Amino acid sequence: MGHDAFMEPFSNSFCELQCKIYFLLLGICSALKLTVPSHTIQGIEGKPLNLAVDYNFNITASEIQIIWLFEGPPTTLKYLLSSVNQSVVPDLEYQQKFTLIPPNASLMINPLHISDEGNYIVKVNVRGNETIAASQKIQVAVDVPVTEPIVHTQPSSGAVEYVGNITLTCTVRKGTRVAYQWMKNGKPIHASPSYTFSSNNDTLLIVPVVKEDIGNYSCLATNPVSVMESEIITPIIYYGPYGLTVNSDKGLKVGEVFTVDVGEDILFDCSADSNPPNTYSWIQRADNATYVIKYGPHLEIPSGKVTQRTIDYMCCAYNNVTGKRDETHFTVIITSVGLEKLAQKGKSLSSLAVITGISLFLILSMTLLFLWKRYQPYKVIQKKLQSSPDADYRKAQTFSGHENALDDFGIYEFVAFPDATGCSRARHK
Repeated sequence: MGHDAFMEPFSNSFCELQCKIYFLLLGICSALKLTVPSHTIQGIEGKPLNLAVDYNFNITASEIQIIWLFEGPPTTLKYLLSSVNQSVVPDLEYQQKFTLIPPNASLMINPLHISDEGNYIVKVNVRGNETIAASQKIQVAVDVPVTEPIVHTQPSSGAVEYVGNITLTCTVRKGTRVAYQWMKNGKPIHASPSYTFSSNNDTLLIVPVVKEDIGNYSCLATNPVSVMESEIITPIIYYGPYGLTVNSDKGLKVGEVFTVDVGEDILFDCSADSNPPNTYSWIQRADNATYVIKYGPHLEIPSGKVTQRTIDYMCCAYNNVTGKRDETHFTVIITSVGLEKLAQKGKSLSSLAVITGISLFLILSMTLLFLWKRYQPYKVIQKKLQSSPDADYRKAQTFSGHENALDDFGIYEFVAFPDATGCSRARHK
């Protein structure tokens, strides 16, 4: 066998391998690239929706075919339309709904309906020296925009603090995939011991209601294509009375005592935080008895017509819905001294009282110290005289010094003791 004959099989195999590699590389270089949105496309019912598609390739094309299919919830494929070069062949059932303008592969859907929600499949075939193809899937979601929410309050007449409950319910006439968020004074409300929400958040329960729950409530309804907020709702909560006070535009007030000049008419105002507004009654105490003298938040006292100089009053506030009441006591003193002079005199007396108190304290302290020093030496000597023998009496005539000179301070008294043979011992009285 000659050399050429021996090498011929190897040469043929090598040529075939080269051809395969060539066509493989040609296929890679001429591959069709199809680009579509990677995320779900949100559509609005009744509005048009464009599904954008882009494709490119590197071969000389003699024919380009575009096909659109729809995969609905039952997972069945429906043919929508197709094109070959510039010619479009629609499905007669959908020819008014779907639009394709080749060579652009994008699909226009107009108008969009809820039933159009699903997967759209686009396939592009390109024929040249060979036929290449690619396909992609686009997911479409269709929603109905939410209408303005409406909030209903139960009970509509309101609730009593610490006794009643309030339920707020949010509804919308239209909308798909609606999510609800409750707001109070413009801020989101979160679950708490007082606030409870339903499973889909469309109902808010306040149990029990308190004064702090008063505010502006609203409901925020949202879905992927819209956001709407309800009108402001202010639930009615009955509470009080709280913080009952009595004030006057005249007179001098010190604590719960009002001082007024003779002949001066004084007007008192009684007020407390309450809903609904309180009913007020004014009560006067006289001769160990009390009686109502007026109803309403205001009381006028003509001091010139009052015979007493000191009068005790009481203001009572009552909430006829909550059933709670509160009262405050005050005293009115009628004086013939001008209030300015009385105030100045009060300041002077206050200073004088301080000085007098300090002076009395110092005098009393010096007196006690004097008496203690006066009688302490006498008691020591008398005790020694009663308990010591005669030999010790003479030692009492002389006192030894102390290390601390302050201990020697005091009043000393000289005592003489007679001789043992003389008269009996004398005692100091």
